[in-house]
Amino acid sequence: MKRNHWRGLTAGALLLLAVLLISRDADASETSLADQLVGTWTLVLVDNVLPDGKRVRLYGAEPQGLLMFDGQGRYSLHILRAGRARFASSDKNQGTPEENQATVRGTNSHFGRYSVNEKERTLTFHIDHASFPNWEGTEQRRTFTLTGDELKYIVPAPTTGGMGTVGEVKWRRAK
Repeated sequence: MKRNHWRGLTAGALLLLAVLLISRDADASETSLADQLVGTWTLVLVDNVLPDGKRVRLYGAEPQGLLMFDGQGRYSLHILRAGRARFASSDKNQGTPEENQATVRGTNSHFGRYSVNEKERTLTFHIDHASFPNWEGTEQRRTFTLTGDELKYIVPAPTTGGMGTVGEVKWRRAK
């Protein structure tokens, strides 16, 4: 009798779990892509993919970054090369040309507003200010995929790499 009782409880618990998972998946599919982006994301990779398929790790093997989307359409994005050398003078206004060059090459930050085209699955950054001044006041459109806690987008014309190069950027939802 006890064995059948526990089998019944186990079957009931499994059924309840299945119903909860199905309803959670249904809720996620009803949530807009823009709403699914809201939150904080940590950088996984940022590579340039050359026309021959070769990958270039622009910010090293372990790039660091944070991307934040709020529910009112604002974002802030920061990408940094891990292990950047410190300025010898401890004064950024006294940096050597080499220190300044390494800092520029090892940093990509911008902020502003964002919009999502659900049908085309594109994310557009409407950039107010950027560490790369040429991007200020521009719109940067990215095709993207959102799979669970992973956001991946393609940069169709990265600032380095030449013709035919695309950027690939992956983020993971921060826990």
